[in-house]
Amino acid sequence: MADTNGSSAAGNCLEKLKSYVKTQKGFILAAEILISFIIIICYAASLYGGYSAVAICQMVFAMAFFGIFMMELDKQFLLVNWVWSDLFRAGIGAILYIITSLICVIGGAGDGARIAGGVS
Repeated sequence: MADTNGSSAAGNCLEKLKSYVKTQKGFILAAEILISFIIIICYAASLYGGYSAVAICQMVFAMAFFGIFMMELDKQFLLVNWVWSDLFRAGIGAILYIITSLICVIGGAGDGARIAGGVS
């Protein structure tokens, strides 16, 4: 007998993804992941590729929180306050992005990709 639960589980996950991206929180996290990916590309094309570490970490954490909120795991694991955790993640990421972008824009003379990553 063939087990059809695998395809319906994949469809269920895809439906959760589509419906979560339509929410305000899901759209913001998806946009943050996309912007982080663009910044990674800009920094990777630069002469100083080490600045992409901040964007990589921020993108990985945003994807983790996207998955947690999409699968509604925040309602199952009540030990962690997910709203405050996400706020601290976004706040620390914003501060690190500001610092690295200022460094890249100020010291990026002659390196267009580095300046583009800093501006992004």
